[in-house]
Amino acid sequence: MTGLGLSLMALAIIQPVGASGTPATPIAMDSPAGQELLLKQRTRRADYAALVQWYETQANLAYCGVASSVMVLNSLAVAAPKAEGYGTNRFWTQANLFTVPASTSFVEASRVAREGMTLEQLHGLLASVGAGVRRYHGENLSLEQLRWLLRRGLAERSDRLLANYDRRALGQKGGGHISPLAAYDPDQDRVLILDVARYRYPAVWVTTPDLWRAIRSIDTSSGRSRGVLIIEAPAAAPSQAGPI
Repeated sequence: MTGLGLSLMALAIIQPVGASGTPATPIAMDSPAGQELLLKQRTRRADYAALVQWYETQANLAYCGVASSVMVLNSLAVAAPKAEGYGTNRFWTQANLFTVPASTSFVEASRVAREGMTLEQLHGLLASVGAGVRRYHGENLSLEQLRWLLRRGLAERSDRLLANYDRRALGQKGGGHISPLAAYDPDQDRVLILDVARYRYPAVWVTTPDLWRAIRSIDTSSGRSRGVLIIEAPAAAPSQAGPI
């Protein structure tokens, strides 16, 4: 079991907040309040700059997982294939992500374009192209464990966090969605989501209890709850399912 898993299991069991409730209003990152949250947070925005440099808009309505993967892989400098139209330059794009032969053993690009991806498929896809991945389903995370993941993961430059969540739990329209997490403010207990559906929603700060409810929702395609992936460059960690 990983040190991360041991630390999570060692957390005191805290009674979770109720599964229902009115979501708090998200705070847009580019609003004065959103900028204040970002600027004051010096220790738990380690992933922000690297992710923003590679910020993507999903190429179609179902490519949220693809766009999020591209952002994470490029920001971690995971070895990439050539990018068509850019000479000999190598970086990840939403077009070449599925050109790595092993990637299609988990999911086909045409299917993703119709249906999107489950948390398990996203895990498999990222692992197949060389990233180290740990998967945590929301049904197995207490609210305090999620806070611990955010505090730790968003203070480390060596990893990235992707959330698979239900928009409705955040007070947004739509259903299942995937986007990177970029910063955490423990004082207001809010986390910054760099939403890849930028034609629809801006990057927003949401409360941790709302995100917790959103990742605990059931994905009807898999029959399991949604959740969080922690992704690292190949040398940093092996690919595996998380212990929870």
